[in-house]
Amino acid sequence: MAELATIARPYAEALFEVARKGDLNQWAAEVDALAVVVANPQLRELADNPRVQRAQVFDVLTSVVGMPLGEGVRNLVSTLLDNGRLAALPEIASQFRALKHANEGVVDATVYSAFPIDEARLTELVATLEKRFGRKLLPTVQVQPELIGGVRVVVGDEVLDTSVKARLERMKAALVA
Repeated sequence: MAELATIARPYAEALFEVARKGDLNQWAAEVDALAVVVANPQLRELADNPRVQRAQVFDVLTSVVGMPLGEGVRNLVSTLLDNGRLAALPEIASQFRALKHANEGVVDATVYSAFPIDEARLTELVATLEKRFGRKLLPTVQVQPELIGGVRVVVGDEVLDTSVKARLERMKAALVA
């Protein structure tokens, strides 16, 4: 949703600027935890209810998150509630994480595999992919049996598809042409 991304960007950038003065990992953990809570439909329904006061929503949010929140993150929640932008929190968390990773020289990489990948094989694969893409990668693995074999790697807007399914599709296109 482009509109939500546009709304979230200034909040994420401001949050990042404040967080850079402290422990970025702690800030990221707090914001990610809040994003998970805010993504809950029941909580969103509570927050959108005009009969529920902003302070009540704030108290529920901060108590459900499961970790103590720093003053800066508490201020963010308060500001989002005041401006009716609580729904943007998951996108703010995503953009904050991207800014943090860019600051650290790390890029998210999604590895789609037909089968589960063990830790040793993933480490070897990531080392190869880091050479290929020329940057440090933070991988997440998703199993997609329809790939038949091989892997499909998405790094930002770049895709490296070495799956059997992709090879079969290329062969099919060559035969039909």
